[in-house]
Amino acid sequence: MNKPSASSAKSKRSPWFWIPSLYFAEGLPYAVVMLLSVVLYKRMGVSNADITLYTSWLYLPWVIKPLWSPIVDILKTKRYWIIIMQVLIGAGLGGVALTIPMPGFFKLTLGFFWLLAFSSATHDIAADGFYMLGLSKHKQAWFVGIRSTFYRISIIFVQGILIMVAGFIESTTGLDTVTTTIITAPATQVNSIMKSDIISDLEFAEDQRIICEPDTLYIATELRNKSEIDSVVNFAKQWNIEQGQAAEEVVIKEKTALSWWGQIKYYLFGQLVDKLEVFLKANFGDKFGIGSDHSGNIGIINVSLSQQPSEDQEVVVNFGRESGDKSISCIEGDRIVFNSSNWNIPVMAVIQIDSKLKTISEAQFNARAGNIPLAWLITFFIMAGMFVIFFSYHKVMLPHPDQDLEHQKTDFNQLVSNFILTFKKFFTKERIVLSIAFILIYRFGEAQLVKIAPLFMLDAYEAGGMSLTTGQYGFIYGTLGALALTLGGILGGFVAARQGLKYWILWMALAMKFPDVVYVFLSYAQPDSFALIASCVAVEQFGYGFGFTAYMLFMITVAEGKHKTAHYALCTGFMALGMMIPGMFSGWLQELIGYQHFFIWVLFCTIPGLLMIKFLLIDPEFGKKKIGVNND
Repeated sequence: MNKPSASSAKSKRSPWFWIPSLYFAEGLPYAVVMLLSVVLYKRMGVSNADITLYTSWLYLPWVIKPLWSPIVDILKTKRYWIIIMQVLIGAGLGGVALTIPMPGFFKLTLGFFWLLAFSSATHDIAADGFYMLGLSKHKQAWFVGIRSTFYRISIIFVQGILIMVAGFIESTTGLDTVTTTIITAPATQVNSIMKSDIISDLEFAEDQRIICEPDTLYIATELRNKSEIDSVVNFAKQWNIEQGQAAEEVVIKEKTALSWWGQIKYYLFGQLVDKLEVFLKANFGDKFGIGSDHSGNIGIINVSLSQQPSEDQEVVVNFGRESGDKSISCIEGDRIVFNSSNWNIPVMAVIQIDSKLKTISEAQFNARAGNIPLAWLITFFIMAGMFVIFFSYHKVMLPHPDQDLEHQKTDFNQLVSNFILTFKKFFTKERIVLSIAFILIYRFGEAQLVKIAPLFMLDAYEAGGMSLTTGQYGFIYGTLGALALTLGGILGGFVAARQGLKYWILWMALAMKFPDVVYVFLSYAQPDSFALIASCVAVEQFGYGFGFTAYMLFMITVAEGKHKTAHYALCTGFMALGMMIPGMFSGWLQELIGYQHFFIWVLFCTIPGLLMIKFLLIDPEFGKKKIGVNND
């Protein structure tokens, strides 16, 4: 009996040896660019509007990747492109790590994120083409659940494990956390906070630590004149600015007219967007304090350091409620930056109680000061090392499918001709306009949700968020969320392989979209229970894992044909465009209408994609195992 040759064994290698690792590697850079960058910039003090605007532009390589997908289809092999792109991705991750501690980190890291985005988009083209060349149609349907599961696991790994790593480093490399207790009572006498001489000399410690005075603050539960409160808050803000706080925010506001969003508003829409902003604020914005001349009382915590940092060191202190009555909020001074020149000048953290609070109550506020740049530098170096491993593993373990052939020399005219033909074949497919529209609109709600959900989880209670720490956020998405997503993805692939895509697509879409309602619940309830928050995320992640399987299979059906690699790249390009545009305005919209109304808006945005399913052209037999046919 003849033994199979080594080349034959390589070409027939079990998909289990390479599909999980390949799609885990494919998802990592995408998650880093689109999700981890959001958390990084949030922790580094960038505003929500700037984060969503600039990181949404990073979708562009995935949008325009069809422009060079025929090159990947024509030149070299898909296996070759996978290996080379993994080297470039590792280099890009290392570049981000090196530039995080530098002055002007925002622009520098964005540059390397662009390199990551283009390398990742090209890697996607090659990997997806390799998947379709290496598997039969039945196995494509069966393994699409495994493929999407490991892709989503990589995203959860980034959102979960890596963010937990960053959070752990933040908490262990910084200063000790300091807790301040706020107590409210009807008869409490509050000292005047209008005078600057309230700032007392601090008793400095031998080691560097955060100082919060007083360690217990009493606030009377009495109404104060709104104009008086505004005057005090403005005084505190101005004081903090004079001590070097909120400088970046002030600069951003001064340059609003020069920002991309400002230019878009001015040149394309004139005053239309300004009028829309006024309308949204008036009808859906935060109504706290409107219609009353009185506000809840306030008090002040003075925050400083006990010792001077080194010349090139910044100590970032995050001050916010850890537990207790949600009617007690920090409305100024939640993020404080100390350096060698302002370390001993106390910054005012203004605490306000809800005007409806009349009884004795209390809350605990923590001041934390982790080494944020160091934490994220180490995290990105870890990912760079992971891609050294991926490169080494896939260079050996990726099979050599018979159809993944290296093309012979192709002259320029033939290359251009093939390029044009590839596009022509795609845009002349049956019902292609409807298919493209569906790909663009299907995730219209989720495209906005995925940008805002991390910000919502990390934002302070008083800003409408869940006030999770970096580690808590990572733990939720890296444990129960990851398990739920995995189970949902595997189940989606299993049922699609049994009864076909056409039978399941509506149910999968409903499973993906309906759980978005958990964010509406969380935004209104703002529960303290960590288990409840994690459970809500798990429900949403399970639905997403189950429903996203249908989306991927539909794009595979559209891409079927001679140029399936390039055509699938076109599909994913439109998918990226459908994520990019909604994500760009999501932060602007959320800041106008708040988290609660934003998540209700997201639910309405899921409806058009559901309605379009009825009109899709899907082969009832696609994905089913055919009896008596070799499905290898």
